[in-house]
Amino acid sequence: MTPKAVIFDCDGVVMDSEGISFDLLAEQLAQYGHPMGHDQMRALFLGGTMRSFWAAARGMGVALPEDWVQAQYDRMYARLAAGTPLMPGILGVLDTLDAAGIPYAMGSNGPPRKMEITLGQYPGLAERFRGHIYSAQALGAPKPAPDVYLHAAAALGVPAAGCVVVEDSLSGLLAGIAAGMRCYGFSPDSDGAALAAAGAVVFHRMADLPGLLGL
Repeated sequence: MTPKAVIFDCDGVVMDSEGISFDLLAEQLAQYGHPMGHDQMRALFLGGTMRSFWAAARGMGVALPEDWVQAQYDRMYARLAAGTPLMPGILGVLDTLDAAGIPYAMGSNGPPRKMEITLGQYPGLAERFRGHIYSAQALGAPKPAPDVYLHAAAALGVPAAGCVVVEDSLSGLLAGIAAGMRCYGFSPDSDGAALAAAGAVVFHRMADLPGLLGL
């Protein structure tokens, strides 16, 4: 069934930024004596906020200081500003949605500043979303709470049941499911078994998404 609207996560879906973020987190974990590989970090932390990472790491015995969250955001903003690639194929997906007259939005777990930095590297990209770029942190209800997706649907004027969510993380997928939306799990680097088990339609190349949406 062709959706009435599509809501994209940002990091790992529109922006190919997860690797940059995990590189920085790996540096911090190593600095505090708790080295961890990307695969393990993805399994534990993908889709969370910096605050949830801080809490989880502290619970694992990593002595991150009280002021670590803001300092890490500052480090991440500087690294992202140095150059953040787009996810291959995403512009073609947006072109297809525009041609079909299907509106779209972005619902991220990151703060607004992060999206300003990454999207701002591509002139006109933010404008393509026509103001429909929303931060779950700014709303005060990070994923897996469904608030950011329900907020985006309401702003688009589309019932939740008519919306599709495109996510790469389990927490984001659970947010979409809780919002009553059909969910597609983008998993370019793995089989996406956890996303599929939670109820997502899993795909591995962004260029395949229009066909899955019936476009």
